[in-house]
Amino acid sequence: MATNWGSLLQNEQQLEELARQAVDRALAEGVLLRTSQEPSSSEVVSYAPFTLFPSLVPSALLEQAYAVQMDFNLLVDAVSQNAAFLEQTLSSTIKQDDFTARLFDIHKQVLKEGIAQTVFLGLNRSDYMFQRSTDGSPALKQIEINTISASFGGLASRTPAVHRHVLSVLSKTKEAGKILSNNPSKGLALGIAKAWELYGSTNALVLLIAQEKERNIFDQRAIENELLARDGQEIAVVYFRDGYMPRQYSLQNWEARLLLERSCAAKCPDIATQLAGTKKVQQELSRPGMLEMLLPGQPEAVARLRATFAGLYSLDMGEEGDQAIAKALAAPSRFVLKPQREGGGNNLYGEEMVQALKQLKDSEERASYILMEKIEPEPFENCLLRPGSPAQVVQCISELGIFGVYVRQEKTLVMNKHVGHLLRTKAIEHADGGVAAGVAVLDNPYPV
Repeated sequence: MATNWGSLLQNEQQLEELARQAVDRALAEGVLLRTSQEPSSSEVVSYAPFTLFPSLVPSALLEQAYAVQMDFNLLVDAVSQNAAFLEQTLSSTIKQDDFTARLFDIHKQVLKEGIAQTVFLGLNRSDYMFQRSTDGSPALKQIEINTISASFGGLASRTPAVHRHVLSVLSKTKEAGKILSNNPSKGLALGIAKAWELYGSTNALVLLIAQEKERNIFDQRAIENELLARDGQEIAVVYFRDGYMPRQYSLQNWEARLLLERSCAAKCPDIATQLAGTKKVQQELSRPGMLEMLLPGQPEAVARLRATFAGLYSLDMGEEGDQAIAKALAAPSRFVLKPQREGGGNNLYGEEMVQALKQLKDSEERASYILMEKIEPEPFENCLLRPGSPAQVVQCISELGIFGVYVRQEKTLVMNKHVGHLLRTKAIEHADGGVAAGVAVLDNPYPV
């Protein structure tokens, strides 16, 4: 994808001055992270890494991503309500993956006792890359959907002003006007507020569960600031920004998770919705007929969803899994090996993937992974700004996320909407990892 910032990226002196102004504006706008040295303190903070210029995104693909988000909201909600589908889909995975098994055990226990909550809240983010087609045109392909702790809605609300400022400094006022307004934190807060309202207790609180050492606290504060503080101790809504990785659970934490799932509070996500976001469910949804079964009578939604799917392959024991492994070993550059993990930095590529598959191919442990077609976007140049590092012009690729919100009361869908976007950009040498992992940086789409 060609860039119209080309000449600007070649002027080193101008880049340094622009970078200084951009960092100052980012700090002024609150595009902040706690430091890795003091992750529990806000006494010393730094700017969150970001691109100096907005990155070009085809308008048609941006519109497509927004158009399909409400379909993905419906799909996640449908999966979360279909206990038979979840049990069948995860049956092989839970035998090999202890973390998924423990989540599923809580799910089964709550189903057996009877689900206490009547209000269900989904705050999702569906992530995509732009696959380079054989004819050179880009196509929107989904990487994953995040159903728990979908982050950076707060900071993404604050980055448009930074790029508008950079372009205005360059007297590019027309271009600055093309930076899209974006406020996911407001939309996410609206979903939480609606769930709180439907809970029906004016003294009830919203409980946000965060990590003890949380560098990304300001992203969470942006959503918190959109909500009104209320007195009382009853909990109406539990919003998880933690609880998606094994190391985040002690025995006491598992007991607390079960306690919360048994409660009447609206959980975001409830345990079934967290399971709906697993890689194994994503892979099974790509099978012929699955979308039609989950979304009956909605052929247009099914078509929009299916158009975004990349190739996804089961590694369960048997001929199908054997064939998938053989494909990946024959052409490792075309595939990614994904475990049932969130948080970034877990996927295996290239030689690492080959070695893992050779070890796993005769083991039932392979059922805890899926295989996915590797998405190959067209690289482009941008300048990445990171604390403590000089401004660096590199070849990059971007990942687009669309935030979605839905609220259901009993069987009635009360809210279903898209509420904003997140663009993250990284140097092409990094295969995996996001902003929090120190690999990607915040960005804004420049529609073309």
